[in-house]
Amino acid sequence: MKVLGYNLMQAMRFAVEEINNDSSLLPDVLLGYEMVDSCYMSNNVQPALYFLSQDDYFLPIQEDYSHYVPRVVAIIGPDNSESVKTVANFLSLFLLPQITYSAINDELGNKGRFPAVLRTVPGADHQMEAMVQVLQHFRWNWIVVLASGDDYGRENSHLLSQRLAHRDICIAFQETLPTPQPNQTMTPQDQERLEAIVGKLQQSTARVVVVFSPELALHNFFHEVLRQNFTGAVWIASESWAIDPVLHNLTELQHAGTFLGITTQSVPIPGFSEFRVRRSQLGRPALNRSSGGANCNQECDTCLNTTESFNSILTLSGERVVYSVYSAVYAVAHALHSLLGCNQGGCRKDVVYPWQLLPEIWKVNFTLLGHQIFFNEQGDLSLHLEIIQWQWDLSQNPFRSVASYQPSKRRLKHIHDISWNTPNNTVPVSMCSKNCQPGQKKKPVGLHPCCFECIDCLPGTFLNQTSDEFDCQPCPSSEWSHRKDTSCFKRQLAFLEWDEAPTIAVVMLAALGFLSTLAIVIIFWRHVQTPVVRSAGGPMCFLMLAPLLMAYMAVPVYVGPPTVSSCLFRQAFFTLCFTVCISCITVRSFQIVCVFKMARRLPRAYSCWGRYHGPYVFVASVMMLKMVIVAGNMLATTTMPTTRVDPDDPRILILSCNPNYHRGLLINTSLDLLLSVLGFGFAYTGKELPTNYNEAKFITFCMIFYFSSSVFLCTFMAVYSGVLVTILDLLVTVLNLLGISLGYFGPKCYMILFYPERNTPAYFNSVIQGYTMRKD
Repeated sequence: MKVLGYNLMQAMRFAVEEINNDSSLLPDVLLGYEMVDSCYMSNNVQPALYFLSQDDYFLPIQEDYSHYVPRVVAIIGPDNSESVKTVANFLSLFLLPQITYSAINDELGNKGRFPAVLRTVPGADHQMEAMVQVLQHFRWNWIVVLASGDDYGRENSHLLSQRLAHRDICIAFQETLPTPQPNQTMTPQDQERLEAIVGKLQQSTARVVVVFSPELALHNFFHEVLRQNFTGAVWIASESWAIDPVLHNLTELQHAGTFLGITTQSVPIPGFSEFRVRRSQLGRPALNRSSGGANCNQECDTCLNTTESFNSILTLSGERVVYSVYSAVYAVAHALHSLLGCNQGGCRKDVVYPWQLLPEIWKVNFTLLGHQIFFNEQGDLSLHLEIIQWQWDLSQNPFRSVASYQPSKRRLKHIHDISWNTPNNTVPVSMCSKNCQPGQKKKPVGLHPCCFECIDCLPGTFLNQTSDEFDCQPCPSSEWSHRKDTSCFKRQLAFLEWDEAPTIAVVMLAALGFLSTLAIVIIFWRHVQTPVVRSAGGPMCFLMLAPLLMAYMAVPVYVGPPTVSSCLFRQAFFTLCFTVCISCITVRSFQIVCVFKMARRLPRAYSCWGRYHGPYVFVASVMMLKMVIVAGNMLATTTMPTTRVDPDDPRILILSCNPNYHRGLLINTSLDLLLSVLGFGFAYTGKELPTNYNEAKFITFCMIFYFSSSVFLCTFMAVYSGVLVTILDLLVTVLNLLGISLGYFGPKCYMILFYPERNTPAYFNSVIQGYTMRKD
């Protein structure tokens, strides 16, 4: 016997009797009722036609039913969605109000198709949302879904699958439970099917089982679960069997795992527990032997005896679905009260047509046992849902509430005090794969997104779980990350800094060169009319010393983070300074050779060379050519600072002028290298000149050093990168400056300071005369 069904029948009787005894609601009007057992789903059409017929059991075919009075003005039930939809297709033609207390299918909210259907229970949308939030709360993403083969099982399992697809919860497998006959008999094929389903549960790694099925199909299933000793699972019951006392009476189920269920909130109804088991004072109705057997409508004493055996469970569990029936009856009563214009004096004795009553039911708004009763636009009553846990302690509520769900806010709250059937009362784990550690991406395994391998994110990548858990994102170019990082950090910028030992050493060397060059300028200025200074070039010496001083002063542009101006200095200023010096040395070497070897052979050319300031014209021409080369190189390669990753340490970002700096340096120094070769050639040609004019050794030293250091620097830049290149570039620049200032001018200062007797016109004339006599 379906104890819950009998319990709901008694709830309707209790509500009707309570209303009939209430002088404020429907005064002088007595409600009557008829009850029919729909026998699950096999007896739906006959009761619907019966209620639509008149007292003569005749349902006439009419063109207009607006003045037709059926046997009843409203129907409460049935209890499942499939039956409700079947019955509603008949009742909607008459706009006969139909209030169901447990059918949750969301199609019933379609008022174009079911205009007369209302519900005193939240729809499947809220039932599924509450269930999904329970799964999410406990991080269960690997579940099994079992469903009955009827519309209820198919539709709700499909709805759950749609919800889970967007919540990162996977269904390990889904099976359909065989539905037995009402007497619980099963065919051998159905028994084999049950054995296979439980065997599959045993083998699965999923520990959470969601079951959508009427309780009728579950008795044999759970007997098979107990027979195969399947334990350790979390069973999540849909509202159809969440508070079924007959299933709960299988006390061995407490060893099968933890049972949770979704159901309506508990609303105690004063006096109902006593009414439920109260025996009627009326005589027992006669049996209808034509039916072939007694049923619940014929032998209510049997139903009552069974209900008495479950009364303690029903009382302790609270009135849940009972309140849905209770409130449905009261909704009809309040609608009738409004339709009949009732007041303290009584009600009008008008004929009530169903189509008149329906809009009044939609408009009801009253308080019943502390809860506001009204129907929303879908025709649903917004009662809270509760998550309950089955308990087998006889002194406690067998269906204890552990959480609540508010349909208006679509939020699950107050999850507490769940007793897990696990060691140490730990929350069961139901995951295809354990959660990855921070900084690990998921590599899918198989078809389910919940099954994956965890792979560390490589250096230079990170995992942004909010955007994509299955791929590591690369860090921006200015950032880096370690292995398994969840974010990137700024790369360390590498450039030549003031507090580094090589920088200090080179800057001190440059300072020494600057001071020594400054001293040379002073010495040459004070002895500008002496033969030594005039033989070194005279005024042209200051044209060489001035850019040397400026180059020494510009050495600090190599230190610190590169900027556009500092890169401009590095690529243009220094090479122009070197070009001035080297062109002066070259033209000076050429001029000395001309004086001693070409003046007699080409007197007119030599005369033009001196008359038109040939040395200065040569230096100016070389400088113009050099500026064109530098300008072209700067247009081809930008002077903007660039960054590149240190190949030896990707955490470091090298800040330099531009990646093609070594090519630009090679182009800029190409003219200087050519001049150095010419200067070396002229110096070598004049190696037999008088000692005071023979500068082959010094010029050779300067030119060879400049040539070799420039080639070495360009080669080094082509192979290496980083701060080492910058410090080497600076060192070579300073050494070249020292080579010119000390290598070329140093010996002359030494002569001026320590051998003043050789710095006289007489001494120089004697040397020249000696050279001439040897040549003759």
